[in-house]
Amino acid sequence: MNKTVNRTFASVLLLGVILILAGGIIGLGLAPIAPLLVAIAWVVLMMRLKGVSFKEAQEALIKGIEPGLTPLFLFLLIGAMIALWLGTGVIPTMIWAGFKLINPDWFLPTALITSAIVGTVIGSAFTTLSTVGVALMGIGITLGFNPALVAGFILSGAIFGDKTSPLSDSTNLAAAVSETDLFAHLKNLMWTTIPAFTVTLILAFFFGSDVKHGGTTTQGLTLTHLLTPTWWAIVPILLILVTAIKKVPAIPALLINVVVCSVFFLLNGHSLEQLSNLIVSGYKTPSHNATLAALLNRGGMVAMMDTIMLIMLALGLGGVLSHLNILKAVMNPLVSKLKSQRSLVFATLVTGIMTNFLVGEQYLSTMLPGQLFKDDYKRFGLSPLALSRAMEDSGAIANYLVPWGVAGAFASQTLHVSVLSFVPFTFVALLSPIFSLLSALTGIGLKQAEKGA
Repeated sequence: MNKTVNRTFASVLLLGVILILAGGIIGLGLAPIAPLLVAIAWVVLMMRLKGVSFKEAQEALIKGIEPGLTPLFLFLLIGAMIALWLGTGVIPTMIWAGFKLINPDWFLPTALITSAIVGTVIGSAFTTLSTVGVALMGIGITLGFNPALVAGFILSGAIFGDKTSPLSDSTNLAAAVSETDLFAHLKNLMWTTIPAFTVTLILAFFFGSDVKHGGTTTQGLTLTHLLTPTWWAIVPILLILVTAIKKVPAIPALLINVVVCSVFFLLNGHSLEQLSNLIVSGYKTPSHNATLAALLNRGGMVAMMDTIMLIMLALGLGGVLSHLNILKAVMNPLVSKLKSQRSLVFATLVTGIMTNFLVGEQYLSTMLPGQLFKDDYKRFGLSPLALSRAMEDSGAIANYLVPWGVAGAFASQTLHVSVLSFVPFTFVALLSPIFSLLSALTGIGLKQAEKGA
Protein backbone atom coordinates (compact mmCIF):
# COMPACT_ATOMS: atom_id res chain seq x y z
CA MET A 1 0.00 0.00 0.00
CA ASN A 2 1.85 3.01 -1.25
CA LYS A 3 -0.90 5.58 -0.81
CA THR A 4 -0.31 8.09 1.98
CA VAL A 5 -3.07 9.40 4.20
CA ASN A 6 -2.70 12.80 5.83
CA ARG A 7 -3.56 13.28 9.47
CA THR A 8 -6.65 15.41 8.86
CA PHE A 9 -8.24 12.93 6.47
CA ALA A 10 -7.39 10.00 8.75
CA SER A 11 -8.88 11.84 11.74
CA VAL A 12 -12.12 12.42 9.82
CA LEU A 13 -12.25 8.70 8.98
CA LEU A 14 -11.73 7.67 12.62
CA LEU A 15 -14.30 10.20 13.84
CA GLY A 16 -16.79 8.75 11.36
CA VAL A 17 -16.08 5.23 12.61
CA ILE A 18 -16.58 6.31 16.23
CA LEU A 19 -19.85 8.09 15.45
CA ILE A 20 -21.19 5.11 13.48
CA LEU A 21 -20.32 2.59 16.19
CA ALA A 22 -21.31 4.72 19.18
CA GLY A 23 -24.46 6.03 17.50
CA GLY A 24 -25.62 2.61 16.35
CA ILE A 25 -24.71 0.52 19.38
CA ILE A 26 -25.13 2.95 22.27
CA GLY A 27 -27.45 5.57 20.76
CA LEU A 28 -29.87 3.33 18.85
CA GLY A 29 -29.31 0.16 20.84
CA LEU A 30 -28.49 -1.91 17.75
CA ALA A 31 -26.52 -5.15 17.80
CA PRO A 32 -22.90 -4.31 16.84
CA ILE A 33 -22.90 -6.34 13.59
CA ALA A 34 -24.79 -3.81 11.43
CA PRO A 35 -22.86 -0.70 12.64
CA LEU A 36 -19.56 -2.53 12.07
CA LEU A 37 -20.56 -3.35 8.50
CA VAL A 38 -21.51 0.30 7.90
CA ALA A 39 -18.19 1.46 9.43
CA ILE A 40 -16.23 -0.82 7.08
CA ALA A 41 -18.16 0.51 4.09
CA TRP A 42 -17.51 4.10 5.23
CA VAL A 43 -13.74 3.58 5.45
CA VAL A 44 -13.47 1.63 2.18
CA LEU A 45 -15.51 4.20 0.21
CA MET A 46 -13.65 7.17 1.69
CA MET A 47 -10.28 5.56 0.99
CA ARG A 48 -11.40 4.98 -2.61
CA LEU A 49 -11.60 8.76 -2.93
CA LYS A 50 -7.93 8.82 -1.92
CA GLY A 51 -6.99 6.47 -4.73
CA VAL A 52 -7.03 3.20 -2.80
CA SER A 53 -8.50 0.51 -5.04
CA PHE A 54 -11.24 -1.81 -3.83
CA LYS A 55 -8.79 -4.70 -4.29
CA GLU A 56 -6.29 -3.06 -1.91
CA ALA A 57 -9.04 -2.42 0.62
CA GLN A 58 -10.19 -6.03 0.35
CA GLU A 59 -6.65 -7.28 0.91
CA ALA A 60 -6.32 -5.07 3.99
CA LEU A 61 -9.63 -6.39 5.33
CA ILE A 62 -8.55 -10.02 4.83
CA LYS A 63 -5.18 -9.33 6.50
CA GLY A 64 -7.09 -8.05 9.51
CA ILE A 65 -9.15 -11.22 9.77
CA GLU A 66 -6.25 -13.66 9.32
CA PRO A 67 -4.76 -13.23 12.84
CA GLY A 68 -8.21 -13.94 14.26
CA LEU A 69 -8.65 -17.35 12.63
CA THR A 70 -7.18 -19.11 15.66
CA PRO A 71 -9.57 -17.56 18.22
CA LEU A 72 -12.51 -18.01 15.83
CA PHE A 73 -11.81 -21.74 15.59
CA LEU A 74 -11.18 -21.76 19.32
CA PHE A 75 -14.65 -20.34 19.96
CA LEU A 76 -16.25 -23.18 17.99
CA LEU A 77 -14.37 -25.71 20.14
CA ILE A 78 -15.38 -23.88 23.32
CA GLY A 79 -19.01 -23.99 22.22
CA ALA A 80 -18.68 -27.74 21.70
CA MET A 81 -16.90 -28.21 25.02
CA ILE A 82 -19.51 -26.28 26.99
CA ALA A 83 -22.24 -28.47 25.48
CA LEU A 84 -20.29 -31.65 26.30
CA TRP A 85 -19.54 -30.50 29.84
CA LEU A 86 -23.28 -29.97 30.27
CA GLY A 87 -24.24 -33.22 28.56
CA THR A 88 -21.81 -35.32 30.59
CA GLY A 89 -22.67 -33.66 33.90
CA VAL A 90 -19.50 -31.66 34.50
CA ILE A 91 -21.06 -28.20 34.80
CA PRO A 92 -24.16 -29.52 36.65
CA THR A 93 -21.78 -31.13 39.15
CA MET A 94 -19.91 -27.86 39.59
CA ILE A 95 -23.21 -26.02 40.17
CA TRP A 96 -24.33 -28.71 42.64
CA ALA A 97 -21.06 -28.40 44.55
CA GLY A 98 -21.35 -24.63 44.54
CA PHE A 99 -24.80 -24.71 46.14
CA LYS A 100 -23.49 -27.14 48.76
CA LEU A 101 -20.31 -25.24 49.61
CA ILE A 102 -20.82 -21.51 48.92
CA ASN A 103 -22.30 -19.21 51.54
CA PRO A 104 -24.57 -16.71 49.71
CA ASP A 105 -23.19 -13.84 51.82
CA TRP A 106 -19.70 -14.63 50.51
CA PHE A 107 -20.65 -15.53 46.97
CA LEU A 108 -19.21 -12.55 45.06
CA PRO A 109 -15.79 -12.67 46.80
CA THR A 110 -15.74 -16.45 46.31
CA ALA A 111 -16.58 -16.11 42.61
CA LEU A 112 -13.88 -13.47 42.15
CA ILE A 113 -11.18 -15.49 43.92
CA THR A 114 -12.16 -18.78 42.28
CA SER A 115 -12.02 -17.39 38.75
CA ALA A 116 -8.73 -15.62 39.59
CA ILE A 117 -7.10 -18.84 40.81
CA VAL A 118 -8.35 -20.89 37.85
CA GLY A 119 -7.32 -18.14 35.43
CA THR A 120 -3.81 -18.03 36.88
CA VAL A 121 -3.37 -21.80 36.69
CA ILE A 122 -4.82 -22.12 33.18
CA GLY A 123 -3.52 -18.84 31.78
CA SER A 124 -6.65 -18.20 29.73
CA ALA A 125 -9.57 -15.96 30.64
CA PHE A 126 -11.61 -17.52 27.83
CA THR A 127 -11.26 -21.06 29.22
CA THR A 128 -11.93 -19.80 32.76
CA LEU A 129 -15.16 -18.12 31.66
CA SER A 130 -16.36 -21.13 29.67
CA THR A 131 -15.80 -23.58 32.55
CA VAL A 132 -16.05 -22.29 36.13
CA GLY A 133 -17.51 -19.02 34.83
CA VAL A 134 -20.60 -20.74 33.44
CA ALA A 135 -21.11 -22.65 36.69
CA LEU A 136 -20.64 -19.57 38.88
CA MET A 137 -23.10 -17.59 36.74
CA GLY A 138 -25.72 -20.27 37.30
CA ILE A 139 -25.19 -20.23 41.06
CA GLY A 140 -25.18 -16.44 41.31
CA ILE A 141 -28.37 -15.95 39.31
CA THR A 142 -30.19 -18.60 41.34
CA LEU A 143 -29.10 -16.91 44.57
CA GLY A 144 -30.76 -13.71 43.37
CA PHE A 145 -27.77 -11.64 42.28
CA ASN A 146 -27.94 -9.25 39.36
CA PRO A 147 -26.47 -11.21 36.38
CA ALA A 148 -24.43 -8.18 35.30
CA LEU A 149 -22.93 -7.93 38.78
CA VAL A 150 -22.00 -11.61 38.84
CA ALA A 151 -20.55 -11.48 35.33
CA GLY A 152 -18.45 -8.43 36.21
CA PHE A 153 -16.79 -10.09 39.20
CA ILE A 154 -16.27 -13.43 37.44
CA LEU A 155 -14.70 -11.58 34.51
CA SER A 156 -12.57 -9.49 36.87
CA GLY A 157 -11.14 -12.65 38.40
CA ALA A 158 -10.54 -14.22 34.99
CA ILE A 159 -8.74 -11.08 33.76
CA PHE A 160 -6.58 -11.01 36.90
CA GLY A 161 -5.64 -14.65 36.35
CA ASP A 162 -4.89 -14.08 32.67
CA LYS A 163 -2.74 -11.03 33.52
CA THR A 164 -0.67 -12.76 36.19
CA SER A 165 -0.14 -16.15 34.58
CA PRO A 166 3.11 -17.02 32.79
CA LEU A 167 0.95 -19.20 30.51
CA SER A 168 -1.12 -16.26 29.21
CA ASP A 169 -0.83 -15.36 25.52
CA SER A 170 -1.42 -11.65 26.11
CA THR A 171 1.12 -11.48 28.93
CA ASN A 172 3.75 -13.24 26.83
CA LEU A 173 2.94 -10.92 23.91
CA ALA A 174 3.43 -7.76 26.01
CA ALA A 175 6.78 -9.05 27.28
CA ALA A 176 7.91 -10.08 23.79
CA VAL A 177 6.97 -6.83 22.03
CA SER A 178 8.68 -4.71 24.70
CA GLU A 179 11.68 -7.07 24.74
CA THR A 180 11.51 -7.76 28.48
CA ASP A 181 11.92 -10.89 30.56
CA LEU A 182 8.54 -12.55 31.14
CA PHE A 183 8.92 -13.02 34.89
CA ALA A 184 10.35 -9.53 35.36
CA HIS A 185 7.27 -8.26 33.49
CA LEU A 186 4.95 -10.29 35.75
CA LYS A 187 6.69 -8.96 38.87
CA ASN A 188 6.41 -5.36 37.66
CA LEU A 189 2.71 -5.87 36.84
CA MET A 190 1.98 -6.38 40.53
CA TRP A 191 2.34 -2.62 41.18
CA THR A 192 -0.96 -2.03 39.39
CA THR A 193 -2.62 -5.45 39.32
CA ILE A 194 -2.59 -6.14 43.08
CA PRO A 195 -4.16 -2.75 43.99
CA ALA A 196 -6.81 -3.21 41.28
CA PHE A 197 -7.64 -6.71 42.54
CA THR A 198 -7.66 -5.61 46.20
CA VAL A 199 -10.14 -2.81 45.54
CA THR A 200 -12.26 -5.23 43.48
CA LEU A 201 -12.26 -7.75 46.35
CA ILE A 202 -13.40 -5.05 48.80
CA LEU A 203 -16.18 -4.08 46.40
CA ALA A 204 -17.17 -7.74 46.11
CA PHE A 205 -17.78 -7.85 49.86
CA PHE A 206 -19.69 -4.56 49.67
CA PHE A 207 -21.98 -5.58 46.80
CA GLY A 208 -22.38 -9.10 48.16
CA SER A 209 -23.57 -7.93 51.55
CA ASP A 210 -26.13 -5.60 49.96
CA VAL A 211 -28.10 -8.38 48.23
CA LYS A 212 -31.23 -9.83 49.83
CA HIS A 213 -31.45 -13.51 48.98
CA GLY A 214 -34.73 -14.44 50.60
CA GLY A 215 -36.35 -17.44 49.00
CA THR A 216 -33.72 -17.78 46.34
CA THR A 217 -31.43 -19.62 48.75
CA THR A 218 -34.21 -22.18 49.25
CA GLN A 219 -34.62 -22.34 45.48
CA GLY A 220 -30.91 -23.10 45.17
CA LEU A 221 -31.25 -25.93 47.65
CA THR A 222 -34.24 -27.24 45.70
CA LEU A 223 -32.19 -27.25 42.49
CA THR A 224 -29.51 -29.40 44.12
CA HIS A 225 -32.08 -32.21 44.31
CA LEU A 226 -32.60 -31.92 40.55
CA LEU A 227 -28.86 -32.07 39.81
CA THR A 228 -27.01 -35.37 39.83
CA PRO A 229 -23.30 -35.04 40.65
CA THR A 230 -20.90 -37.40 38.93
CA TRP A 231 -17.34 -38.54 39.66
CA TRP A 232 -16.63 -38.04 35.96
CA ALA A 233 -16.55 -34.24 36.40
CA ILE A 234 -13.02 -34.35 37.77
CA VAL A 235 -11.62 -35.91 34.55
CA PRO A 236 -12.18 -33.05 32.02
CA ILE A 237 -11.32 -30.47 34.70
CA LEU A 238 -7.98 -32.20 35.34
CA LEU A 239 -7.43 -32.44 31.59
CA ILE A 240 -7.74 -28.67 31.29
CA LEU A 241 -5.28 -28.14 34.13
CA VAL A 242 -2.74 -30.71 32.91
CA THR A 243 -2.72 -29.45 29.30
CA ALA A 244 -2.29 -25.89 30.60
CA ILE A 245 0.63 -26.84 32.85
CA LYS A 246 2.21 -28.82 29.99
CA LYS A 247 1.79 -25.72 27.79
CA VAL A 248 -0.26 -27.56 25.19
CA PRO A 249 -1.60 -24.95 22.70
CA ALA A 250 -5.24 -23.98 23.20
CA ILE A 251 -6.73 -25.70 20.12
CA PRO A 252 -5.14 -29.15 20.71
CA ALA A 253 -5.93 -28.87 24.43
CA LEU A 254 -9.61 -28.24 23.75
CA LEU A 255 -9.71 -30.92 21.04
CA ILE A 256 -8.39 -33.47 23.55
CA ASN A 257 -11.09 -32.44 26.01
CA VAL A 258 -13.82 -32.61 23.37
CA VAL A 259 -12.72 -36.07 22.21
CA VAL A 260 -12.50 -37.50 25.75
CA CYS A 261 -15.89 -36.05 26.70
CA SER A 262 -17.42 -37.35 23.45
CA VAL A 263 -16.20 -40.88 24.17
CA PHE A 264 -17.66 -40.74 27.68
CA PHE A 265 -20.96 -39.42 26.28
CA LEU A 266 -21.17 -42.32 23.81
CA LEU A 267 -20.23 -44.90 26.44
CA ASN A 268 -23.18 -43.74 28.53
CA GLY A 269 -25.70 -45.03 26.01
CA HIS A 270 -26.02 -42.09 23.63
CA SER A 271 -25.96 -42.39 19.85
CA LEU A 272 -23.69 -40.65 17.36
CA GLU A 273 -26.66 -38.58 16.23
CA GLN A 274 -27.25 -37.37 19.78
CA LEU A 275 -23.56 -36.52 20.11
CA SER A 276 -23.64 -34.58 16.85
CA ASN A 277 -26.74 -32.64 17.89
CA LEU A 278 -25.20 -31.87 21.27
CA ILE A 279 -21.94 -30.52 19.82
CA VAL A 280 -23.63 -28.49 17.08
CA SER A 281 -26.85 -27.27 18.70
CA GLY A 282 -26.00 -27.30 22.40
CA TYR A 283 -27.44 -28.96 25.49
CA LYS A 284 -31.13 -29.15 26.31
CA THR A 285 -32.01 -30.41 29.78
CA PRO A 286 -34.79 -33.02 30.07
CA SER A 287 -35.94 -31.29 33.26
CA HIS A 288 -39.16 -29.27 33.13
CA ASN A 289 -37.93 -26.90 35.84
CA ALA A 290 -37.81 -23.44 34.22
CA THR A 291 -34.93 -22.19 36.39
CA LEU A 292 -32.80 -25.24 35.66
CA ALA A 293 -33.54 -24.95 31.95
CA ALA A 294 -32.45 -21.31 31.97
CA LEU A 295 -29.17 -22.32 33.65
CA LEU A 296 -28.30 -25.37 31.57
CA ASN A 297 -29.74 -24.89 28.08
CA ARG A 298 -26.70 -23.48 26.31
CA GLY A 299 -23.49 -24.32 24.47
CA GLY A 300 -22.92 -25.74 21.01
CA MET A 301 -21.12 -24.44 17.93
CA VAL A 302 -24.23 -22.75 16.53
CA ALA A 303 -24.50 -20.60 19.67
CA MET A 304 -21.10 -19.13 18.87
CA MET A 305 -21.95 -18.03 15.32
CA ASP A 306 -23.25 -14.55 16.23
CA THR A 307 -20.04 -13.93 18.16
CA ILE A 308 -17.90 -15.23 15.29
CA MET A 309 -19.67 -12.96 12.77
CA LEU A 310 -19.21 -10.00 15.09
CA ILE A 311 -15.51 -10.73 15.59
CA MET A 312 -14.85 -11.23 11.87
CA LEU A 313 -16.34 -7.81 11.09
CA ALA A 314 -14.42 -6.15 13.94
CA LEU A 315 -11.16 -7.72 12.76
CA GLY A 316 -11.93 -6.69 9.19
CA LEU A 317 -12.44 -3.09 10.30
CA GLY A 318 -9.20 -3.28 12.26
CA GLY A 319 -7.38 -4.58 9.19
CA VAL A 320 -8.62 -1.72 7.02
CA LEU A 321 -7.66 0.89 9.62
CA SER A 322 -4.21 -0.52 10.31
CA HIS A 323 -3.06 -1.87 6.93
CA LEU A 324 -4.20 1.24 5.09
CA ASN A 325 -2.07 3.27 7.54
CA ILE A 326 -5.02 5.24 8.91
CA LEU A 327 -4.12 4.68 12.57
CA LYS A 328 -0.46 5.56 12.05
CA ALA A 329 -1.38 8.76 10.21
CA VAL A 330 -3.22 9.93 13.33
CA MET A 331 -0.78 8.62 15.95
CA ASN A 332 2.68 9.41 14.55
CA PRO A 333 2.39 13.24 14.79
CA LEU A 334 1.17 12.89 18.40
CA VAL A 335 4.11 10.73 19.44
CA SER A 336 6.63 13.41 18.54
CA LYS A 337 4.93 15.90 20.89
CA LEU A 338 5.38 13.90 24.09
CA LYS A 339 7.35 15.88 26.68
CA SER A 340 7.60 13.77 29.86
CA GLN A 341 7.45 10.28 31.34
CA ARG A 342 3.93 10.98 32.59
CA SER A 343 2.66 12.03 29.17
CA LEU A 344 4.34 9.01 27.60
CA VAL A 345 2.64 6.50 29.92
CA PHE A 346 -0.67 8.35 29.52
CA ALA A 347 -0.34 8.23 25.73
CA THR A 348 0.44 4.50 25.86
CA LEU A 349 -2.64 3.79 27.97
CA VAL A 350 -4.94 5.91 25.80
CA THR A 351 -3.58 4.35 22.60
CA GLY A 352 -4.14 0.82 23.89
CA ILE A 353 -7.69 1.58 25.01
CA MET A 354 -8.69 3.55 21.91
CA THR A 355 -7.22 0.94 19.57
CA ASN A 356 -9.41 -1.67 21.23
CA PHE A 357 -12.50 0.42 20.54
CA LEU A 358 -11.44 1.12 16.96
CA VAL A 359 -10.28 -2.33 15.83
CA GLY A 360 -11.85 -4.67 18.42
CA GLU A 361 -8.76 -6.90 18.53
CA GLN A 362 -6.76 -7.52 21.70
CA TYR A 363 -3.40 -8.48 20.23
CA LEU A 364 -3.16 -5.56 17.80
CA SER A 365 -4.22 -3.20 20.60
CA THR A 366 -1.39 -4.57 22.73
CA MET A 367 1.22 -4.50 19.97
CA LEU A 368 0.50 -1.05 18.48
CA PRO A 369 1.47 1.00 21.59
CA GLY A 370 4.64 -1.09 21.91
CA GLN A 371 5.61 -0.43 18.32
CA LEU A 372 4.79 3.29 18.52
CA PHE A 373 6.41 4.14 21.84
CA LYS A 374 9.29 1.69 22.32
CA ASP A 375 12.00 4.20 21.29
CA ASP A 376 10.38 6.98 23.32
CA TYR A 377 10.60 4.95 26.54
CA LYS A 378 14.35 4.74 25.93
CA ARG A 379 14.48 8.47 25.14
CA PHE A 380 12.76 9.37 28.43
CA GLY A 381 14.88 6.98 30.53
CA LEU A 382 12.13 4.47 31.28
CA SER A 383 12.65 0.73 31.44
CA PRO A 384 10.97 -1.47 28.81
CA LEU A 385 9.16 -2.96 31.82
CA ALA A 386 7.27 0.32 32.18
CA LEU A 387 6.16 -0.04 28.56
CA SER A 388 5.12 -3.70 28.88
CA ARG A 389 3.03 -2.90 31.98
CA ALA A 390 1.27 0.01 30.28
CA MET A 391 0.57 -2.22 27.27
CA GLU A 392 -0.91 -4.90 29.52
CA ASP A 393 -2.93 -2.47 31.61
CA SER A 394 -4.64 -1.01 28.55
CA GLY A 395 -4.35 -2.88 25.27
CA ALA A 396 -4.52 -6.37 26.74
CA ILE A 397 -7.55 -5.93 29.02
CA ALA A 398 -9.69 -3.10 27.58
CA ASN A 399 -10.94 -5.49 24.90
CA TYR A 400 -13.26 -7.06 27.49
CA LEU A 401 -15.05 -3.72 27.74
CA VAL A 402 -15.74 -3.38 24.00
CA PRO A 403 -19.09 -4.76 22.73
CA TRP A 404 -17.57 -5.54 19.31
CA GLY A 405 -14.22 -6.68 20.74
CA VAL A 406 -13.10 -10.30 20.47
CA ALA A 407 -12.90 -10.72 24.25
CA GLY A 408 -15.98 -8.65 25.09
CA ALA A 409 -18.16 -10.46 22.58
CA PHE A 410 -16.93 -13.85 23.82
CA ALA A 411 -17.57 -12.99 27.47
CA SER A 412 -21.05 -11.72 26.62
CA GLN A 413 -21.94 -14.85 24.64
CA THR A 414 -20.55 -17.25 27.26
CA LEU A 415 -22.04 -15.59 30.34
CA HIS A 416 -25.28 -14.53 28.62
CA VAL A 417 -24.94 -10.91 29.75
CA SER A 418 -24.47 -7.92 27.44
CA VAL A 419 -21.13 -6.13 27.51
CA LEU A 420 -22.69 -2.77 28.34
CA SER A 421 -24.39 -4.40 31.34
CA PHE A 422 -21.29 -5.97 32.92
CA VAL A 423 -18.81 -3.18 32.09
CA PRO A 424 -19.61 -1.08 35.21
CA PHE A 425 -18.77 -4.07 37.44
CA THR A 426 -15.63 -5.33 35.68
CA PHE A 427 -13.48 -3.48 38.18
CA VAL A 428 -10.10 -5.11 37.50
CA ALA A 429 -10.27 -3.95 33.87
CA LEU A 430 -11.52 -0.48 34.86
CA LEU A 431 -9.03 0.08 37.67
CA SER A 432 -5.83 -1.29 36.12
CA PRO A 433 -5.23 1.67 33.75
CA ILE A 434 -6.12 4.07 36.57
CA PHE A 435 -3.49 2.59 38.87
CA SER A 436 -1.05 2.54 35.96
CA LEU A 437 -1.62 6.27 35.46
CA LEU A 438 -1.28 6.93 39.20
CA SER A 439 2.06 5.13 39.12
CA ALA A 440 3.21 7.45 36.35
CA LEU A 441 1.98 10.56 38.17
CA THR A 442 3.56 9.66 41.51
CA GLY A 443 6.58 7.73 40.25
CA ILE A 444 5.73 4.86 42.61
CA GLY A 445 6.46 1.57 40.87
CA LEU A 446 7.42 3.30 37.62
CA LYS A 447 10.46 1.34 36.49
CA GLN A 448 13.35 3.51 35.35
CA ALA A 449 15.95 2.35 32.83
CA GLU A 450 19.11 0.95 34.33
CA LYS A 451 22.10 3.27 34.18
CA GLY A 452 24.24 2.59 31.15
CA ALA A 453 21.43 0.65 29.43
